[in-house]
Amino acid sequence: MSTAAMLHPEVETLAPATLRSLQEARWTEQWRYVRTSSVFYRRKLSGWLDRALTLDELQELPLTEKDELRLSQEADYPFGDYVACAEKRVVRLHRTSGTTGRPLILANSRRDAEIVAEVGGRSMWASGLRPSDRVVHCLNYCMWTGGFTDHTTLEAAGATVLPFGVGNTRQLIDAILDLRITAISCTPSYPALLESVLRQHYPGLQPADLGLKLGLFGGEAGLDNAEFRAQMEARWGFKVRNANFGLSEVMSILGGQTDWTTDLLFHAGDVVFAEILDPATLQRLPIREGTVGELVCTHLRKECQPLVRYRTRDVVTVTGTEPGPDGRTAWRFRVSGRTDDMFNVRGINVFPSAVRAAIESLPALSSGHFRIVLRGPGPYDRVELRAEAAAGLAPADWEAAARRLEIAVRERAGASALVEMVPFEFYERTDGKTQWVEKH
Repeated sequence: MSTAAMLHPEVETLAPATLRSLQEARWTEQWRYVRTSSVFYRRKLSGWLDRALTLDELQELPLTEKDELRLSQEADYPFGDYVACAEKRVVRLHRTSGTTGRPLILANSRRDAEIVAEVGGRSMWASGLRPSDRVVHCLNYCMWTGGFTDHTTLEAAGATVLPFGVGNTRQLIDAILDLRITAISCTPSYPALLESVLRQHYPGLQPADLGLKLGLFGGEAGLDNAEFRAQMEARWGFKVRNANFGLSEVMSILGGQTDWTTDLLFHAGDVVFAEILDPATLQRLPIREGTVGELVCTHLRKECQPLVRYRTRDVVTVTGTEPGPDGRTAWRFRVSGRTDDMFNVRGINVFPSAVRAAIESLPALSSGHFRIVLRGPGPYDRVELRAEAAAGLAPADWEAAARRLEIAVRERAGASALVEMVPFEFYERTDGKTQWVEKH
């Protein structure tokens, strides 16, 4: 395939050995910068400051935890003492959702912002976005990285971007029709909200009638589920792409899909060094097909808040390392879930994403909307959940549907389940991330 089908072929087609040489060179420069400019890392890594570490020797260093960053910012608000540049270099601020205490404040220099847009643009281009597209961006612009920063990745791919954000769903539908929008960028949950509004306010108008050709999704798990993708593509008539895998603290977008695989390509290899660790021993594992472990990231180019061996808590499976048919050489992976979302059922570790795949595999029985109910700290005897009935499923059939869903959960997640059916549209559709777990 011609390299014209890539946004940055000079990076995306690098042979592994060439990429590693580039990573080593950039790490040498970055390590020198971190150990002289970051108070946090000068304190944390004091025993290594006089060493010129290679990337292989990087695994000798301790991991960086999110709670450490939070404490650093609490003590030295707003940036934390892991900030490595002068405040005058900061051109953009974001924040995380912050479930406990203050949210993390994320700072970027102009160069940081340009790198994020460049890598994200690769992902959007690989997913099929082109300069001929008009894309509506429906992630929250209110300080979250997914709003404005991901907007810049869409522009980096050359597309015309409509910065819509969240809310005003009827206005969004009107804008898609009026402006002949061809692509949408949002969470995988958002199309369900659009479908609900179409049913209520646009009788006779089906999702496919909106004319969207490409769905660029991120922010939630679930798109590895073939049944879910097929259902969405059938209803909407667009290509489904998981185009937006990343972490706000590391990089807005690290990976995304392309047209020849539903796996994620790691698009950021020239600016982020990835390790995969055994979750039990925290020892580095080789990045080769079949490896399963926790993704750990180190910045190779970052000015404001560089991170060294940052624990993402995402558990990934490497699905391939050979070049793809389009010439891209990035390694490929799937995300199983997060170690901090995982819960234990009679000795079995269960990820909410596996439960979601089970529920979505039976669209005739369930709408795909559900909540896992966790009572107490665990471990648990079974997966307790409430599943929304499919539209038109008679209440008399709910009990049989619940039993079939329990079997599906056991087959997909490996743990027994207790399913309670609730009416169609029992759960509110959301324009943001859906919380699949309720803790009591």
